[in-house]
Amino acid sequence: MRLSYGQAGLSESDVAGDPIAQFKKWLGEASENIMVVEANAMVLSTITDGAPIGRSVLLKDVSEAGFTFFTNYLSRKANAIAENPNVSLLFPWYPMERQVIVIGSCEKVSAQESDEYFATRPWGSQIGAIASAQSSELASREILEARYAEIAAKYPEGSKVPRPDYWGGYLVRPISIEFWQGRYSRLHDRLQYVRSDSQKMDWRVKRLNP
Repeated sequence: MRLSYGQAGLSESDVAGDPIAQFKKWLGEASENIMVVEANAMVLSTITDGAPIGRSVLLKDVSEAGFTFFTNYLSRKANAIAENPNVSLLFPWYPMERQVIVIGSCEKVSAQESDEYFATRPWGSQIGAIASAQSSELASREILEARYAEIAAKYPEGSKVPRPDYWGGYLVRPISIEFWQGRYSRLHDRLQYVRSDSQKMDWRVKRLNP
């Protein structure tokens, strides 16, 4: 179960000076690769009571400020973020022998931004966000489906579905972003951007041993 990675490398001269620009480049290439399923899927890892836990979520926006995703504010991940806002994101683009690791601090986005994104979601996803008390114990599937049907009847397709106040977005402000490219003999290329000044958006790139 060992795969020999390709010869394509990653050098300091290949990457942009800004990690967000470099990430957008790689994300675009992953999105165009038919072997990559949901290029914007990422593993969000948090800490609860000193123990790490990861789960897959979808990246919905990336900007100079950071990486944005949306979820239920009463969920297990949201409770973990409230306890410890330091998180990591992993983008595993295996078919391209690439991965990106982001380390940063998480904060809620504005209610307006959450409202605007919620309005763009498919009707079924809007209803599901209201119907599901995410991460809480559920006695049966039938209870969930009954709740969904109840909400769907209240807000029929085509009507405006209000965003529940317990659902919204988070912004991960990065302090480091690592780009990993698989290489032969496990001599992988790892270039990590780190803040050169915590008060500014300046970055420096350093190479890590594989």
